[in-house]
Amino acid sequence: MSLLELQAVDTYYGPIHILQGLTLTIEPGELVCLLGGNASGKSTTLKTVLGIVSPRNGTVTFDGEDVTRRPTSYRIRKGLAIVPENRRLFAPMTVLENLQMGAYLHGGGSQEDFDRVYELFPLLHERRSQLAGTLSGGEQQMVAMGRALMSKPKLLLMDEPSMGLAPILVERSFEIIQQVHESGVAMLVVEQNANVSLSIADRGYVLSTGRLVLEGRADDLRENEDLRKAYLGR
Repeated sequence: MSLLELQAVDTYYGPIHILQGLTLTIEPGELVCLLGGNASGKSTTLKTVLGIVSPRNGTVTFDGEDVTRRPTSYRIRKGLAIVPENRRLFAPMTVLENLQMGAYLHGGGSQEDFDRVYELFPLLHERRSQLAGTLSGGEQQMVAMGRALMSKPKLLLMDEPSMGLAPILVERSFEIIQQVHESGVAMLVVEQNANVSLSIADRGYVLSTGRLVLEGRADDLRENEDLRKAYLGR
């Protein structure tokens, strides 16, 4: 049974048809990347998964349940979490307080929850009393991922994790994503940077103007001539 399945999803903004018959799946423990340029429908896909946008047609199934008409709060309680674009930390709050916010559904988090995050990101333990807004971009990415992991997600969504990061930090950010994935968390990574995304993903999907135009194993997609010309610059 797939952990997440979008089946023939049509999503509209008013009269504008955004997602057109989108079907995709994510298996437990899998890292899947969703690629595409601006206005391809990537962000709308995330909003549809989260329940921020409701599809006009099609279904969204998460962890064996049809959640198409369920609100975002229900899906979060069921095991979805997101690291949003530009991380969106609570800048005036400490690293520790940000992590506690991620665990609000679990009473602020147990020591075991904190230990698990600190094991993945030892730096966060060192900086736990530092204001999140004073951290570097890469450090803020760790806090954003740690905050999401405090909710014990079954599926972690990541929206443009390379956005706003220097090239050297992009590489480090994806090393962190791979590290989290290797800890057993299923992930959907929405990105424009195809090369780095496919280097760590199990499978990938490519969107263009709301339609699925390519899908397959990450290694196969990296060798796809059309994708290489469009996204990999070679």
